[in-house]
Order: sequence, then C-alpha cells, then structure tokens
Amino acid sequence: MGNQICGIDIRQATPDDATAACALLRHSIEQGCAAEHSQRPELLQAWLGNKTTQNVSAWFASSSNYAVVAEQAGQLVGLALLTPAGKLALCYVEPGRLRSGIGSELLAAVETRARAWNISKLHMHSPASASAFFERHGYVNAGKDKACFGLECDFLWKQLDAVEPPARKRFCNCNN
Repeated sequence: MGNQICGIDIRQATPDDATAACALLRHSIEQGCAAEHSQRPELLQAWLGNKTTQNVSAWFASSSNYAVVAEQAGQLVGLALLTPAGKLALCYVEPGRLRSGIGSELLAAVETRARAWNISKLHMHSPASASAFFERHGYVNAGKDKACFGLECDFLWKQLDAVEPPARKRFCNCNN
C-alpha cells in the first residue's frame, strides 16, 4: 500500500506492529476516550481487557482481517482494522495527532479494501466522542447500542458505492 501524506505512511499492518499498536490502542482509550470512562474504572478495565500485544498480533496475523497502520518518522500514530463481515473493529489515532488527516486516510484505506472484498455496508460501534468524525465521512448514526465491554456507544453504518470513488485531491501544508 504505502500512501504517503505529509510524512505519514499508511501501510498494511503486520504482527511485528503489535507491540506499538497495543500501546497506541491503550493510550488512545485511556486518554482520548476519557470522557466515556473517566468516572467508571471498571468500564476502562473491561475496554482494555482484550488490548494485549498477543491479541493484537493475532488480529494482524489473521488472513481474514485487514489491518492498516499509520507511521510517521518510524512511530506508529494510527491504526484501523476491518473484518470480512464489514465491521470496522478498530480505528484509533494517537490523541495528540487527532484532526491531522490520519484517521481520514485510515478510513479511506479500509473502505477501499471493503469495496475490493465486495462489502456493500460497513458498521461499527463508536464512542460518542468519536462519532462526529465518522458522520463527517458519510456514516449514519443509528442510535445507542451497548458494546461488548459495557460502554454505551453509537452504532454507525455506511453504504459503500460499488465502484471506487474518484481520487480525492489532497492539500498539505507540511514542508517535506
């Protein structure tokens, strides 16, 4: 894959990325999703429960999943994971890098793969604090639902076009 934007490389994840990806997931949930769990430590522990290096490695190694990571200067700054059932199971960006285009590029990569797999609709559970991001990218908020670890999330879905949309023009203010 290897899309390069503003020094960010979007590429397919490998099991070798698991340690850094697990750290990013845990940090993103602890810091970036604090509004959802700040008064409920038991919820945070349940949310983090399956975010282990071993599990992330297995998710990335599975030939049925499609996982991508975003790197900048050798540091992992985002990741996304799509299942063959059309579930966007993970889409996280380092909290300090939000609103920089990384999430949009991860989402575009996953949607491209979904189309290649002939998946016509994507779906996900999203913390309320992240739902507006997905809505800006054409996802429909179908209301509240409980995630497997007990968090009340928004259930979002998006109908994908059968053909690839035209390439987007990118404008970047970076100096590389």
